[in-house]
Amino acid sequence: MHLTLCEPAMSAAAVFEHAGDPGCLPPCGPEDSGASLDDVSVESTAKESSGEESAGGSGDEAGTPAAQGPPTTSKGTRDVRRPDSLDLSSSKLQLWTSQRDGLVSLRTAESGPAAEPPVTVDQMFRDAVRNYGDQTALGWKEADRWTTLTFKEYYEKCKTAAKSFLKLGLERYHGVGILGFNSAEWFISDIGAILAGGFAVGIYTTNSPEACQYVVENSKANILVVENHKQLQKILQIQDKLPHLKAIVQYKDALKEKRPNLYTWAEFMELGKDVPDSELEEVISSQKANQCCTLIYTSGTTGQPKGVMLSHDNLTWTALATARTVRLTDARVSQEVVVSYLPLSHIAAQMIDIWLTMRVGGATYFAQPDALKGSLANTLREVRPTAFMGVPRVWEKMQEKMKSVGAKSSAVRRKVAAWAKDVGLQTNLNKMHGASHASTPLNYRLAKKLVFKKVRKALGLDRCTKCYTGAAPITKDTLEFFLSLDIPVYELYGMSESTGPHTISLPDAFRLTSCGKVIPGCETKISNPDSEGNGEICFWGRHVFMGYLGMEDKTEESLDSEGWLHSGDLGKHDQNGFLFITGRIKELIITAGGENIPPVPIEDAVKETVPIISNAMLIGDKKKFLSMLLTIKCNVNPDTGDPEDELTPEALDFCQKLGSTATKVSDITGSKDRAVYTAIQEGINRVNEQATSNAQKIQKWTLLERDFSILGGELGPTMKLKRPVVMKMYKDQIDNFYKDIVTPSTPDNPLPPK
Repeated sequence: MHLTLCEPAMSAAAVFEHAGDPGCLPPCGPEDSGASLDDVSVESTAKESSGEESAGGSGDEAGTPAAQGPPTTSKGTRDVRRPDSLDLSSSKLQLWTSQRDGLVSLRTAESGPAAEPPVTVDQMFRDAVRNYGDQTALGWKEADRWTTLTFKEYYEKCKTAAKSFLKLGLERYHGVGILGFNSAEWFISDIGAILAGGFAVGIYTTNSPEACQYVVENSKANILVVENHKQLQKILQIQDKLPHLKAIVQYKDALKEKRPNLYTWAEFMELGKDVPDSELEEVISSQKANQCCTLIYTSGTTGQPKGVMLSHDNLTWTALATARTVRLTDARVSQEVVVSYLPLSHIAAQMIDIWLTMRVGGATYFAQPDALKGSLANTLREVRPTAFMGVPRVWEKMQEKMKSVGAKSSAVRRKVAAWAKDVGLQTNLNKMHGASHASTPLNYRLAKKLVFKKVRKALGLDRCTKCYTGAAPITKDTLEFFLSLDIPVYELYGMSESTGPHTISLPDAFRLTSCGKVIPGCETKISNPDSEGNGEICFWGRHVFMGYLGMEDKTEESLDSEGWLHSGDLGKHDQNGFLFITGRIKELIITAGGENIPPVPIEDAVKETVPIISNAMLIGDKKKFLSMLLTIKCNVNPDTGDPEDELTPEALDFCQKLGSTATKVSDITGSKDRAVYTAIQEGINRVNEQATSNAQKIQKWTLLERDFSILGGELGPTMKLKRPVVMKMYKDQIDNFYKDIVTPSTPDNPLPPK
């Protein structure tokens, strides 16, 4: 998946302020002792791939694409150094496993970032306690007051939770499922499960009872931690079908009824008080860095979700390498601050909110559960993060809101804003292309004082020098909008299977629509490139996952015989080594004429050209010509995330400028509003003019009566389009495109008579 970090709109990429020398990061080794965002209907964000999807990452300063993999021996096998510190008979280990108790050979190197000594989660956490023990680790709001935990307190609570899990009968290599919005209890349950020898298993809060059942069963979860009565009800509906389940813990609100083996958080934390420390220490000391500790479930856009097995080393090494790449500051110099709001069942949110902050002593503050319904803006203004990650939908909603507010400003304010944005865009484009050493133009300094600083302060991003996006593709229009406001949004790319980021854009190394360069210590290979350099993007590094739990066949599909992780994404490097995502293999449309067409660039072009369009899906696999399903931008129910009939302010403005009186989606689709339909057709004509061949032109299209949504089933938890689902749901409309039709020369969208 493309890691521009989004899951109801999800998972995300963080922005970090470099307040010191990256060299101040301590080595991570074993211890001696052992604007308002109303209507954002996304649950989380970051550009991320999960075998079915893709993400975003950080770059190699050298700027050359790694076209070749790690060195090979004379026999052609990988020369992978296996550290003695693992205390394992490594000669028998492979690079992958699908067994829950399996061990893997780590992809270490003789020197450089990949040569760092492997450590477990517990060892990294103890390092954090030693280095940052009295500093704030977590913060959350109760009523109107912020409550915090220091790193020492945080670690002790995680150990207490681990002992309670042992008391409840958590078995080694079995799951602890966590179903709820981001909170200290979520983090403590996650790390407590790992310390107790189990698997931490995040479950999407939008999952149906049946989807929860699949994850709980696949992970053989012994214990489930749920947020509230609503999530508890999902589990109670399927409890009889969960033979491994021993207990349920509810961490928010009072229990509405007492049941056997159902505990409040307070009761749970008391359970393990009589478990000796020595019992927990024995479990912790038996853990190896090359064993699984976390399962990340893919969102199932191409079939059943897969349990991505991540090892201790996957988490701890990736956190170290990413922190160095994005130049996070050690908390002993200046503390990084992030806001946790993207779904923690997604690796992007976990890597940023849990592991990166632990690695550098950063503080994580939790947003409110209604963050993406509007309250995130308030939290950002209060916390003023030094780093912020948003999935594309989050940035798009911010853009829409700011445009809506700006449209109501006075003529003078609009003129000043337009001038400042022109200056901001040009200045930042010049910086991007290497003119950063030139003197700062006077007009830019003036624009910064009059406009940019005020915008950043209003958004709560005045301390944020790196804003990231991942988990799905983001449009050039949105990137340019924020760049014009002096807010560069950097793209990440990666997958659940690469523990999050693989390539990352940086302030001194980025290009619009590029995902940046590979994280030092990792490698990229473009497999079977075509004449333009496009091929499948493959990953190598210590961030590459162990395998899919219990799915040997699926694991072998993703990892080739040499151990390269095949992303399923198509991409190419430019002459400076920047990676660009150009499509997705499984999404490629192969027409009846045999032409291979990546749909996303065409879909993005339509959305950019016709601003009233919310979602566009290109059709044409095995067909004689291309057609397209379109939806209109509409308001979203803040409680359910369900699309409503009323047009967004931007869509309303679009209609009014055309002379249309439509205020609802049904006004447009019901009467085939001539002005709107004509404008859409003209926009599609402009897109078609840019097509490289007739086969890539959109010949027919239709407007659907409602927008795509997670609840409706068309979008996955990271807001990715579930193409096979949409094909089934709208089969009749699609069939109508191709009924008794020879390839048309003109679109068949008859407009109402004048």
